[in-house]
Amino acid sequence: MNLLFVFTDEQRADTMRAYGCAAMETPHLDALAAESVVFDRCYCTQSVCTPSRASILTGRWPHTCGCTRNNVPLPADVPCVPEMTAGYRTAYFGKWHLGDEIFAQHGFEHWVSIEDMYRKHYREGRDRAARSTYHHWLVDKGYAPNAKDGVFSRSFAARLPEGHCKPAYLAYGFAQWMKALPQGEPFIAYINFLEPHMPFYGPRDGQYDPAAIDLPPNFDHPPDESNHPKARLLYEKYQGGYDMYDLSAERGWRELIANYRGLVSQVDAALGDVLEALRNAGAGDDTLIVFTSDHGDMMGSHRLLAKTVQFEEAVRVPLLIRSPGVAPRHESQPVSQIDLAPTLLDLLGAPAPSELQGQSLRGLIERREPLEYRDVFIEWTGPDCGLSALERDTSDEVASAVNDPIRTVITADGWKLNHSATLGRHELFNLAGDPYELMNLFGRPETKSRVEDLKYRLRAWGVRTNDPVAAGI
Repeated sequence: MNLLFVFTDEQRADTMRAYGCAAMETPHLDALAAESVVFDRCYCTQSVCTPSRASILTGRWPHTCGCTRNNVPLPADVPCVPEMTAGYRTAYFGKWHLGDEIFAQHGFEHWVSIEDMYRKHYREGRDRAARSTYHHWLVDKGYAPNAKDGVFSRSFAARLPEGHCKPAYLAYGFAQWMKALPQGEPFIAYINFLEPHMPFYGPRDGQYDPAAIDLPPNFDHPPDESNHPKARLLYEKYQGGYDMYDLSAERGWRELIANYRGLVSQVDAALGDVLEALRNAGAGDDTLIVFTSDHGDMMGSHRLLAKTVQFEEAVRVPLLIRSPGVAPRHESQPVSQIDLAPTLLDLLGAPAPSELQGQSLRGLIERREPLEYRDVFIEWTGPDCGLSALERDTSDEVASAVNDPIRTVITADGWKLNHSATLGRHELFNLAGDPYELMNLFGRPETKSRVEDLKYRLRAWGVRTNDPVAAGI
């Protein structure tokens, strides 16, 4: 069996019809969901790019593999899924964000790259004058780099005709690779689309009418004194607007959300080309297909934007797994992306190394067997994590809020504790009765025993995964 693993960047779960958004125009994702196990409650391990990607690819927690913040290279001795298998042709397409961005590594033989903005983070010995394959493709199309350092900026690429944007390029690259692959050769391919990550505009601006956009149910509930100060500081920063969007008024938010949805539809069109290439190669029936995202986006919930917080909209992501022979359905059991690597290895028939820290979901997928660990855990560890809106401010208040390690546990019945390690600004939500996290129940006499139970679960997880922050709760 082959593996096609497709993931986006910063796509919240409710951007698909499968997750309740009837206004979305995503026919290819809809068709894939109709053939898949749709996980209604899947969570990332940390709501920012590098840490989450590390967990997706390695099956290890950010605090274990060392990728606790953005732009930390994944250590060479921490294997990714292709390095834990044998006998496959392997390829990676798209954004990597785990170090040495444009150079093939970690068991991926074929490498198609789209990002040139991470050159200053390359390790010693890497050629910083080298450019992504997308850069060379655009030059061949007659475009000239627009940035002073001789590269194409993200904003420039986002304004190109759709056929020359990054999603279309990645779909084209995958199709070319599949054509060159010998018939019947087993393969593992990962494709990461940058979209709907900022910049929040593209060739499909106008596909969705801002006036028809329903604002999130918790839009008029910005963070207050009961919430962690990091969320409140982010709220204050974003009131001044973001890029071309005036976020001081509802109109600006509707325009932003409409264009964000356009980016999702743009990815959907590219996904359609990817799946067509798979079928044309005769591999459609014998390929395990996974679709997910590295984290979500607040996109107006609590009047916040982007990620880096523990709210559901930032940490919950779509997850579709289409496994040949498995009947499609919705699965309500909460799961974590830490489980993806062991699940994929199990479904591919490869032994999972003992160092993997997740659990295989194969029994749940194929036979609805209960999981050994039913709680989901999420971490937050410090600065340089996509918080540029705050990190330019060097005040003690901001530093303490940004650097406060947070550990989150979510139970199968919907209790959620965000434990604030240094500030003590904890949050307790009952998602079953309060899905939009409007009421922090921490500190109430009637929830004291609940909090103690959740703290015990966090400590046990910390001991099990060698996390001193959680183990010390």
